[in-house]
Amino acid sequence: MTRIFIPQDVAALAVGADAVARAIAAQAGDGVTIMRTGSRGLFWLEPLVEVETPAGRVAYGPVDPADVPGLLAAGMLSGAAHPLCLGLTEQIPWLARQNRLTFARCGIIDPLSAADYRSHGGFKGLERALSLGPTETVEEVVRSGLRGRGGAGFPTGIKWRTVAAAPADRRYIICNADEGDSGTFADRMMMEGDPLALIEGMVIAGFAVGATKGYVYSRSEYPHANRTFTRALDVARQAGLLGPSVLDSDVSFDIELRVGAGAYVCGEETALLESLEGKRGVVRAKPPLPAIKGLFGRPTVVNNLLSLATIPTILANGAQAYADYGMGRSRGTMPIQIAGNVKFGGLFETAFGITLGELITDIGGGTLTGHPVKAAQCGGPLGAYFPPSLFDTAYDYEAFTARGGLIGHGGIVVFDDSVDLSAQARFAMEFCAIESCGKCTPCRIGSTRGTEVIDRIRAGVEVEANIALVEDLCQTMKFGSLCALGGFTPYPVLSALHHFPEDFRRGACPVAAE
Repeated sequence: MTRIFIPQDVAALAVGADAVARAIAAQAGDGVTIMRTGSRGLFWLEPLVEVETPAGRVAYGPVDPADVPGLLAAGMLSGAAHPLCLGLTEQIPWLARQNRLTFARCGIIDPLSAADYRSHGGFKGLERALSLGPTETVEEVVRSGLRGRGGAGFPTGIKWRTVAAAPADRRYIICNADEGDSGTFADRMMMEGDPLALIEGMVIAGFAVGATKGYVYSRSEYPHANRTFTRALDVARQAGLLGPSVLDSDVSFDIELRVGAGAYVCGEETALLESLEGKRGVVRAKPPLPAIKGLFGRPTVVNNLLSLATIPTILANGAQAYADYGMGRSRGTMPIQIAGNVKFGGLFETAFGITLGELITDIGGGTLTGHPVKAAQCGGPLGAYFPPSLFDTAYDYEAFTARGGLIGHGGIVVFDDSVDLSAQARFAMEFCAIESCGKCTPCRIGSTRGTEVIDRIRAGVEVEANIALVEDLCQTMKFGSLCALGGFTPYPVLSALHHFPEDFRRGACPVAAE
């Protein structure tokens, strides 16, 4: 029986993966088993079809249903040559260059098979944690150097240590899967391609800090991911990964999926907590920190999905094995999402330290249009715009901060020379005005006034005076806002003003953002 692997990741579905699967099933005969997996993250090659051979999996892509007869006639089922043949999947240069730790199983296993998950290293992290005990498990995460992958970059182990030490009758683990940044899709890929890794990571976190209940806060915009994860919870319970006796131990832990209504601000941890409690998503003042007084007033670990999904790897292989990757205080790997006007878009997981230029021009292949790269926005809609002169910046939290940027959730959106950065700066202010929870004045009012002032600049009205006003307003928002929504909006605005001043001094131009 020949096994054929076809992704059912939503990115592959969007370009016809289901139709390809149906065509192969109808034409390949009874000697074929089709396994639906997550995506490998090579999005320009989707739908990617892999065939299991004695030498390993052989990839073909991108495959259209009309290609299927020719592929079968050429001997695809035995890995034969064809114009769409990419060779052994693991040897595709774009994939072979990666350091896949968090996404090691994504695109390889059946995401809803506990047996497949275990055969590829699943459960080992939890088993080791149970043997170490709660305190040593926390310290193992501290030693790994893992930092929050949602944007703030706070050391994960320190947060766990704080929650474990806080006196309480109960504690909670919350996975922030409210992935709202432009150009990001790693959370969705994990939920669709390897959801049991996230579940195992949350169980380990619960055991380490003494929590018995976890919540995954996802987005209504991710219906496929939410359906897959809901099924994965059932699979985990049947496999003994969740429930009153995890892996036949005295550890009890269960997880509930909650789906938000699309508010960007609920990606901020305290607004997320308010939403989970059934309230409007409004940012809380800090202190107290959620680690001390979080969900329902109890100590709460709030970690990004990628942070929690990396925990099983750290525990299975040891803290040092993970810390050996990276540079400076940025240890391990980062699943980097390359998007926008780029030839080779997708998920590229690699150790910290690679340069931004390598990611955009070498790995991403430059712009799809063939025009010169003008800018790259790193870290979502509130991230800075980096010009090519800064492409030597190492992909590292401190290196980005030193140059006025953010790594954020690992998104990179590439723009060619047709982009107008004054329009992008306006968009940042408008985005903040629309998404603000309204609690603090700098964010609520500052973003609205900022949009108006940039409109005047773009119309050629008192340009220099209004630029000075925007810069002053950005300082107020940066240091006076209650959370990162208002506090980070100045990053795209000021970086656009600083690196692309010519786009703000063209005289009269259209007011609407492009």
